[in-house]
Amino acid sequence: MRNNLELWGVVPIIPTPFTADEEIDEQALRSLVEFAVGNGLTGACLPAYASEFYKLTDEEKLKVVKIAVDQSKGRMKIVAQSNHPALKIASRLAKANVDQGADVISLAVPRLFGLPDASIKEYLSGFFKAVPNTPVLVQDFNPGGTSISVGLIKELMEEHPNFKYLKLEEPLCGPKFDEIIKATGGRIGLMEGWGGLYMLELIPLGIAGVMPGLGVSDILQKVFELRMSNSNDEAFQLFEKVMPQIFFSLQNMELFHYVEKELLIARGVITGSQVRTASYTPDEVTKRFIKELNERVVAAGK
Repeated sequence: MRNNLELWGVVPIIPTPFTADEEIDEQALRSLVEFAVGNGLTGACLPAYASEFYKLTDEEKLKVVKIAVDQSKGRMKIVAQSNHPALKIASRLAKANVDQGADVISLAVPRLFGLPDASIKEYLSGFFKAVPNTPVLVQDFNPGGTSISVGLIKELMEEHPNFKYLKLEEPLCGPKFDEIIKATGGRIGLMEGWGGLYMLELIPLGIAGVMPGLGVSDILQKVFELRMSNSNDEAFQLFEKVMPQIFFSLQNMELFHYVEKELLIARGVITGSQVRTASYTPDEVTKRFIKELNERVVAAGK
């Protein structure tokens, strides 16, 4: 069953570029947004895990969204991640991002400690109520367990009309995605995360889009279109060219930041790969392999 909501395709996560002294590099951020716009993507998201949101102050989180909205100038939608484990602060960020012109507000389910469904429902319900006239995308990345239940998803959808999108990041998720689509009648647009690693499995089920890193987004958009048009051999052949890089980088989120920024340098989008401390510093052997992987992505994008 194809979702009844808008088909997004690839919606990349914009990384946060930093200067040598670890301040936000506004000009580099504008170049990253322009790269997404120039590739004809329908939208982009920030600041998410792949944007190092957890290393940003609340003021910086709002700043990167404001810059993205200003640079995109309505040419693509901006999904503003408004993460915070405290509902009060997450709601404040969401309202500010709406005021700044964000098209969709995104929120990660707080997973710092285990919470029962009733607590998660209270948190998410309060968030939906904070921005009642704006579409909301809920992200659930739970390394310590299963993601949000199908029953809770359906309850929240029925109680909050602005719950429009859901991004899940877990392996072997095809049956759950299929169950969600059937349980919601396709009224929730499902987005696949985790670098797009599972997109070929999930596109035929009816997902609305994929949310990978920016560096491979234009290539994965082609994969998405090929898979949607049943050009399956071509889709697999192109995906197989970038899959080793995606798989390698996702072994560690801090490693991903380094690999992603180095890829964007290789593609001529930015000039620096500074990651805010604490960060993962690869050894020379790993750096050489990352360079080889990224070169293969660059070749695939030509």
